Amino acid sequence: MRFPRFRSPRRPKANPEPWHTRQHDILGRLVRGTEAPTDTLPVLVNPERTRLSEYYDARLGEVLELAVSIGSVLMASGTSASDTVIQVKAIAAAYGIENCDVDVTNTVIFIAVYRGPTLPPASTLHTVRSRAIDFSRLAAVDRLIRRIRTEPLPPPTARAELDRIVTAPHPYKRWVATLAWGGLAFSLAGTLGGDLVVCLVSALSTMLIDRVNRLLNRHGLPFFFQHAVGGAIATAPPLALYLLGPKFGLQFDPTIAIAAGLVVLLAGLSLVGSVQDVITGAPVTSVARFFELVMLTAATIAGVAFVLHVAARFGAPDLTISPNAPPALGELTVRVAFGAVSSAAFALACYTERRALVAAAIGGAAGVAGFLFAQGWGLSVVVASFAAAVPVGLVGRLMERRHLTPPLMVSISGITPLLPGLSLLHGVYAILNDELTVGFASVLGALAISTALAAGVTLGEWGSGKIRRPEKRQKSSGTQGVSPFRRP
Repeated sequence: MRFPRFRSPRRPKANPEPWHTRQHDILGRLVRGTEAPTDTLPVLVNPERTRLSEYYDARLGEVLELAVSIGSVLMASGTSASDTVIQVKAIAAAYGIENCDVDVTNTVIFIAVYRGPTLPPASTLHTVRSRAIDFSRLAAVDRLIRRIRTEPLPPPTARAELDRIVTAPHPYKRWVATLAWGGLAFSLAGTLGGDLVVCLVSALSTMLIDRVNRLLNRHGLPFFFQHAVGGAIATAPPLALYLLGPKFGLQFDPTIAIAAGLVVLLAGLSLVGSVQDVITGAPVTSVARFFELVMLTAATIAGVAFVLHVAARFGAPDLTISPNAPPALGELTVRVAFGAVSSAAFALACYTERRALVAAAIGGAAGVAGFLFAQGWGLSVVVASFAAAVPVGLVGRLMERRHLTPPLMVSISGITPLLPGLSLLHGVYAILNDELTVGFASVLGALAISTALAAGVTLGEWGSGKIRRPEKRQKSSGTQGVSPFRRP
């Protein structure tokens, strides 16, 4: 008996195109809106996944542009590079883009997304063209970031909200900011121990600096020369009153008035951000910011030195400038009050929202009180500055955790009363009088104090993360909304 020969089933011909190429063509047709072949549709799992993948590919560029635009606003306001990277990644992750790399330098934000071995990577770049501290804009962007992370906010809606924040006018008039700068100089002179006349001269000189620099900025003069002009204006009126005062029976010491003007000019520079960058692992951005800070400080010193040199050529008597004026503990209440007012005035000059002024005042009071107590215990100026800045950073980060205000606003405002204006002025005056060793030592001491302040703020912000939140806050922070735009 003959059995039939067993024949294996005929195998289909091999497709000349590999599988990943056909899948890439299917996804490409879906993104372009063309109809895919019917024989390849079973490769896709379900229609809902197809719809979300199509939306993801169509909106990818829009989400990346939104993320880097928000990051540029943060960088322009002085936020550190590490914090900016965290926020940009959080925005991308809220829309389902989790596998992305963010690189931040001093003026450039770059983000790239890896989309697998079959699709090309997506990337975008944004340049930070201008820097201006506007705390109201920073607070509005901070609220927008929280909305993106907790609500299903579509990218077009978020972009429209960001454009509205960037183009919105300042919450106060220009003259209010000018008066706030004058109030800052008045309170700083009081913190340094000046009398009423010294405080008034400091305030008037600072308001004149603000108006003149606004005019120069309108004509496009670089910030380097604006700081030089500001240093000259901060020195000229107090020095003129010192020279002409004896003719009118007035004894006036210009040291504190000039030092207060220097602090106003140096306040708000990217000191905290530059030190935070080098501590948190962003050395390139830190070097760029620190060099910018050094150059603007040098321009301010040049303006002061020019006026002092001209006054010496016209026979001005020598000044007696001390490198520091350690306050006495008996004046604790008055000095703390002046510190709170100076921080609030600086925050108001930077267009802070009304509800955040109290937070700035608390930060300034905490910083001055910590500095006075540390000096009362016999600590050096540098160590006392570091110890005073730690509670400022702690208060700022705790305010952010309660969704009250960004921590940068509290940290910059809080350390403003502690900036080393007298030490810097003493170093400049010593260098002009050929006391190079004393002068450079005093300037380096001012630099050490500034670095200690920024390092203390960074340590305080880190320490706030170790403080356990209340149970209610833990539950609410862990239940964030899931965006419907996440890629499956």
